[in-house]
Amino acid sequence: MIRILDIVEDTMVDGPGLRTSVYCAGCPNACPGCHNPQSWDFAGGTAMTTDEIMHVIEADPYTRGVTFTGGDPMAQPEGFAELARAIRRRTPAKDIWCYTGFTFEAVLKHPARRALLELIDVLVDGPFVMAERDVDLLFRGSRNQRLIDVPASLKKGTVVLFAPEV
Repeated sequence: MIRILDIVEDTMVDGPGLRTSVYCAGCPNACPGCHNPQSWDFAGGTAMTTDEIMHVIEADPYTRGVTFTGGDPMAQPEGFAELARAIRRRTPAKDIWCYTGFTFEAVLKHPARRALLELIDVLVDGPFVMAERDVDLLFRGSRNQRLIDVPASLKKGTVVLFAPEV
């Protein structure tokens, strides 16, 4: 089960192309200036099964990918890893993006978060920092946040940035 605030279909703001964004409940980071502070409550939203979420994801075969956002999906790593495995198995053409307030380096050190990381294509990492806010950035809110090509980074052993097609 994953605590879900909302699932938004056919969005273009949480990664390239049409996407399904899964907004989770709960965030330990509580970044000042966060655009979604209602997502901080770990008791918020509704508990949903992987199959319930997959029903929504599979309803639109034309979306390019799925984005895990929130809240912070890395605060529910086991549930999101199960969901990512289902996406890989049942809709293998879709890519998976994940937003987190944790850095890539910190995620690598946490076994459950790393297990989720290994199932993701692009990680948008780091807390939102109001002093670094930049409304012209693609798919992130502050300059300290990185778009990371996860498979390439894991293979190389160092962060490889992802350059989205514009």
